[in-house]
Parts: sequence; structure tokens; C-alpha cells
Amino acid sequence: MSTPVLIIVVPCYNEEEVLHETVGRLDKVLQDLIDDKLVSAHSTVLFVDDGSKDRTWALIEQYSRSHDFVTGVKLARNAGHQNALLAGLMTARQTSDITISIDADLQDDTDAIRDFVVKYHEGAEVVYGIRSARLTDTWFKKTTAESFYKLMHRLGVQIKYNHADYRLLSRRALDYLAEYKEVNVFLRGIVPLLGLRTAEVMYERKERFAGESKYPLRKMVSFALDGITSFSVKPIRLVTLTGFLFSIFSVFAGVYAIISKLMGTAVSGWTSLILSVWFIGGVQLLALGLIGEYIGKIYREVKHRPLYLIEKTLSSRSYVEEIEVVHAQGEPIYK
Repeated sequence: MSTPVLIIVVPCYNEEEVLHETVGRLDKVLQDLIDDKLVSAHSTVLFVDDGSKDRTWALIEQYSRSHDFVTGVKLARNAGHQNALLAGLMTARQTSDITISIDADLQDDTDAIRDFVVKYHEGAEVVYGIRSARLTDTWFKKTTAESFYKLMHRLGVQIKYNHADYRLLSRRALDYLAEYKEVNVFLRGIVPLLGLRTAEVMYERKERFAGESKYPLRKMVSFALDGITSFSVKPIRLVTLTGFLFSIFSVFAGVYAIISKLMGTAVSGWTSLILSVWFIGGVQLLALGLIGEYIGKIYREVKHRPLYLIEKTLSSRSYVEEIEVVHAQGEPIYK
């Protein structure tokens, strides 16, 4: 196996406060890997600006001029974390042998990148970063996150417990991933479906270096709902089961009401009537909302709108120089 070209994909949204530290740490990791002959000297870090409103893109352009390994992609608008990550992976697929995706906030341990690459050299084509501890998370975030993973497992979704989007993908894994054309992108559920040889790397989740979380409660709930409805129809089957049980219950209640009427023991019960109406009405609204969620996903899928639009792309200086040298010889550098 020749020395692989590694591209580290970093989706960014309003990350100007942390970007300097992120570049510094990834620079050190990448240089160490190159010095140890684990990755090619043409390896780079690809920052994906997901429609940031601060100076994130300006800083990426600045670092691309001062650092040989820094490249960048600017999306035309905010496409969301999963789409921005997918944009970076598909861009990296053109020139990389392996990619590693990591968030810019430095909560994922950058030192684990070496272990990812070692696992790849041992034959793994998908390497998952698994959080061994979440000591920096609040009780609420830790509890809700772990409950989400357990719920997804119970719904039959193949998702790695305590794994976010810190992972290594080989070129073949990216080729397989490109075959998934769905609009409702949930990479944590798609990647396990690729069927390639996998490995795991354990690491401790750290505190965010700077700035604030881009996943408030509203976005976490929306992300969880997208994951559940994109990969499982069990919730809608539960609604069907609930309706079936209520139908059976109504039959028994009807028989009881008729018998009571014939025996002359029927008593008008305003409270029980109102409670029944409100309860059943609430269940119906919940069922309609859940069905509407699935219909909404179908609506998005059939329109086939692009997941993201790339406004600008930056190449590393070393890559450009290599292209110029090879073109002068009349041969392409990448095939």
C-alpha cells in the first residue's frame, strides 16, 4: 500500500474564535503523520464554511495563503451541519485516499487522528471515533444524547453508540457513500450501511475551546427527529398499533354503555366525557403530526433540490505547485 493522501474535513459555522487553535493543532497532527510516513506529504485540511456570518471564511482564506496544507470550500448558503460535512467529503473524494471528519470546536481529541490512520493501515476502511467519557457535557445533554442512541437502537437503526461524526472513511467508502442520493442526510445512520470493514478508536470528549455550541435544544430535537424518521418506520407503526388498541377499547366501551342503558344504570358523566374527548383528540393530533413528518420528508425527496451549492473553492499551494509540475510533463496527477 502506497502512502495515502489524507484530507481532514472540518465543517465550520461561525468559528472565528476557535479557528486559529484548530489550524495549529491540525497542523501539528498532520506534520507528525507525514514525518512518520503514515500519510502523504500532499495531505491537507479542508475547511467547509457553512454560510458563516462572522469572519470564518476570511480567516480560512488567510490561513490558505500562510499554510501550505490549508484548503477551503465556501457554501453559497447555510446548508446545515450534515450537508456541509457531506459537501466536504464529496470534495475531498476527488483527490484523497482517506478522509477524517472532525468538528472545528476541538471537543473531539485531535490526537486520536493518528490511531484512525493506524487502523486504516491495518485494513479498516471505516473507523469510528467513540466517546469513552462525556465528562464535559451537562447532565441534561449527556442524558438526552445517550437516550437518543438507545432509542435509535430499539427502533432498529444501525448506529454506533456515543459516536458523532468523528470518523475515517476510505476512498471506497466515499464512493459507496456517493451512491446514497437521499435529501434527508443522516450520516451516522448511513455510514454503517456501507458494509465495509470497520474499527473503533476510543477517546475522551473535551470542553469546547472557544465560542458557543451550534446545537441548542431546538436543533438537537430536530436532528434527533430527522435521524429517527429517516431510518425507521416503527414510530408510524406504533401510531397504527395505538389506533388499533383504541378501536378495541371503544368496542368494549360501547358494549358496556349499551348494557348500562338497557339495565337503567346509565349516569351522565360530563367529566369522563370531556377527558375522553381531550385524550383521544390529543392522540389523533400526535398521529397526524407524525404522519405529516414522513409526508414532509417525501415532499423534500421528490423535489430533488441540491443539498448544497459551492460558491468558492481554495486549493493548497503545495497541491497547485504539484499540478503545474505534472501538467508540464503532460500527465495528470490524479486518476
